[in-house]
Formats: sequence, structure tokens, C-alpha cells
Amino acid sequence: MSKKVVLYSAPTCPWCLKAKQYLEQNNIDFSEHNVAEEPDKYKEMVEASGQTGVPVLAIGDEVIVGFNQPKIEELLQS
Repeated sequence: MSKKVVLYSAPTCPWCLKAKQYLEQNNIDFSEHNVAEEPDKYKEMVEASGQTGVPVLAIGDEVIVGFNQPKIEELLQS
């Protein structure tokens, strides 16, 4: 069973683009929320991560702030 993956991003964020490309290139199903245009998702992201910066990835019950590829891989494989 695969874990639910959510990417909180903003259109001008280069690390958000890297995270999105990584997920797409590895055929990982994910949902993406543009926190610049979705205030409710921005609030959700801040509550989950304690951070206002993007990208934030939620993988299962874990939250990763920033594009941390080793941590993403670890959580997807666990």
C-alpha cells in the first residue's frame, strides 16, 4: 500500500518545482496545493509543519520541510 503524498507549493518556488519533478519522474502519485492561491491549504500547511516556507511534503503522517530527497525516499520506502 502506498502512502498518501501531498505537496504544498508556490508557483515561483524553484525547490517546489524540483520536488514536483522528482515525484513525477519516480511515478509517485501525489496531490499538489498552491498555497499562494489556496489560503485554506496554506493554513493547513503551517499547522502541519510549523513553517511558512515551501515546499512542504506530507508523506503519510510525516512532514518534510524543503526538498530533502533522502528523507523523501526513506519515508516512501518505509
